[in-house]
Amino acid sequence: MKGVRPPGSPPRLGGVSQFTGFGAEALSFYEELERDNTREWWLAHKSTYDAAVRAPIAALVAALEPDFGPAHVFRPNRDVRFAADKAPYKTHQGAYCATEAKSYYYVHLDADGLLVGAGGYHFAPDQLARFRGAVDSDLAGPELESILATLEAQGFEAGGELLKSRPRGIPADHPRLGLLRHKSITVRRGFGAPDWMFTPAAVAHVRGEWEALRIFTGWLDQHVGPPEVEDRHARR
Repeated sequence: MKGVRPPGSPPRLGGVSQFTGFGAEALSFYEELERDNTREWWLAHKSTYDAAVRAPIAALVAALEPDFGPAHVFRPNRDVRFAADKAPYKTHQGAYCATEAKSYYYVHLDADGLLVGAGGYHFAPDQLARFRGAVDSDLAGPELESILATLEAQGFEAGGELLKSRPRGIPADHPRLGLLRHKSITVRRGFGAPDWMFTPAAVAHVRGEWEALRIFTGWLDQHVGPPEVEDRHARR
């Protein structure tokens, strides 16, 4: 698939150990952080974050990187400069692999367990224009509708940031008005905390989910593609 590193390519996350599973302390870490989201609490428990959260999720995406593209682990700090909520830390840990065309395969861990997904996050203006043009098309638009219907039938949930009203110039009776309101588009599924997430088998489970989502990322790669300017949000 275009945009995916060839099998056997070395991972970008240097120094990452082999994935052996998450520990129960990863969930309790976020349960406690939700109750006391302060710098003092974080610093007192940073060693737990490093060992139980960041190290295993980095190992997980490093194991998937050869098949799904370069991996990255998000920073735990929130950008609170313009936020009403000044809590300094995210209450989940996200990571992703990216295709060359800047579609993303996503996984995150929080107090509830694991969530996986894929999509186009934070479309740049040129990407959004291409997305809407494809959705408006009588060929690519129905194709995306069919892909989303297939994934939803498999238990995935479509989402993304939406305009409050229809885009300028789009008629109110457009057959795909709901899709045209998207400013970003994602598909995801939450697993909770199944037994397999605490074992090496989590790699195979996440791989299977991401494989199922290739029809979606493939559509995005073909019809939207990378931004003209690198997306700074993707590394947050």
